Amino acid sequence: MASSTETDENTVQLIEEGYKKLKENNNFNSLLKKYFTENLKERLKYKKTKLGATLFDVIRSGVANPDSGIGVYAPDQESYRKFAELFNPIIDDYHEGFGPEAVHPPTDFGENNISEFKDLDPEGKYLISTRIRCARTLEEYPFNPLMSLNDYTSIETKMKKIFKKLKKIKQLKGIYYSLNKLNKKTKNKLIKKHFLFKGTDF
Repeated sequence: MASSTETDENTVQLIEEGYKKLKENNNFNSLLKKYFTENLKERLKYKKTKLGATLFDVIRSGVANPDSGIGVYAPDQESYRKFAELFNPIIDDYHEGFGPEAVHPPTDFGENNISEFKDLDPEGKYLISTRIRCARTLEEYPFNPLMSLNDYTSIETKMKKIFKKLKKIKQLKGIYYSLNKLNKKTKNKLIKKHFLFKGTDF
């Protein structure tokens, strides 16, 4: 019987079923399928993070979506260590050489080098639009695969307050769209402009 620090038997069964589905279905060609071996499954299937993330949370999207290229998501920060035997070879393969000993370069957001940025199209002949996408997590919350409805609601409430303050800054103001209030026309428009992801796995 699994303890509170171990994965329960029902979830272990889902892991077993997911593994079988991956290995028996030729439609799956993800990095998850490539590196998720029987021995690895046995070593990781009972592990759980402090926030409750299991191996099933890691592989769930990859098992549900045959067209997934990678097949894994980290449910929380600890998962990268707890399930390192699965994450590390996938990360190394995907980046074509970023092993466990590799380190990120020092953080540099360029705030001291703004003067170096030149106008790429000073006469306005070529550039129609540009986009910068920034995806970040908030420290007190798990990552997406482990988040609850309450987590999403709480984050949205906090971010709306921040965005409201940004409206006072000309260069940063914009329109905030709440996903649960988007009509079909606006949703399709945002997808077409690549501002919104489609409802499939990536």
